[in-house]
Amino acid sequence: MENAWYIYILAIFAGILAGIINTLAGSGSVVTLPMLVLLGLPANVANATNRVGVTLQNIVGIATFQRSGKMNLAGGMWLVLPALPGAIVGAWIASKLDKDQMNLALGIVMVIMLFVVLFNAEKWLRQHSVVKEGRPAWWTLVVFFAIGVYGGFIQAGVGVFILAAMVLGLGYSLVHANAIKLMIVLATTVVALVVFMFTPGLINWPLGLLLAVGQSIGAWAAAKYMMTAKDAAVWVRRLLLVVIVYSIFEFFGLIDPLTAWIGGLF
Repeated sequence: MENAWYIYILAIFAGILAGIINTLAGSGSVVTLPMLVLLGLPANVANATNRVGVTLQNIVGIATFQRSGKMNLAGGMWLVLPALPGAIVGAWIASKLDKDQMNLALGIVMVIMLFVVLFNAEKWLRQHSVVKEGRPAWWTLVVFFAIGVYGGFIQAGVGVFILAAMVLGLGYSLVHANAIKLMIVLATTVVALVVFMFTPGLINWPLGLLLAVGQSIGAWAAAKYMMTAKDAAVWVRRLLLVVIVYSIFEFFGLIDPLTAWIGGLF
């Protein structure tokens, strides 16, 4: 199956879709990870291979936002710095904690996040950021250290937490927050990718690079859309709600039963 020609086309198209989802809301890995496993990669290899595309996709997205000249990304470095050591801690914790217990906790958090996004529309849809210049408060650094821990532990859904912290806690617009989110995810992903590279055979480079091509295209298209569309915040919020609902089903282990139930109807 790994030698079939069509898997390369699937990888590129899955990468494009994931690049769009990741740039607009996060959790594009819900597309790429299952596809990589379906194509025969072990779960640990799929997880490592997926980081190749995520890395290049975020580089393209950041460059697209930067070239637009419409928003300042420099302030995002204050949020990247605490997330980096957090990612290292999270990667270490990943080998120590029970996955089922972690998924249960994340499912509960996502349910809370669903109501937060639903009932704070005025903040999610603000057109301009209202952020203070300079070093953020100490609690902000703690929050983004925790986000880094989560990103290092399990990347799926990390974009949701980043956006919530930036939009609701720091006063960013959703579009501006998305741009800086790419910086944070890039930093934490590079940390994980470097670790994976030191383990021989853990990354399938041909599939990883094909995904990267697709994800880079998707990231470029999504970033262009956010910079030019007047209703971008509205659609990004809607996509964010879809991602959160899917994550709730995923973390509570309801995807397979739901799929089987729908299949039984036909």
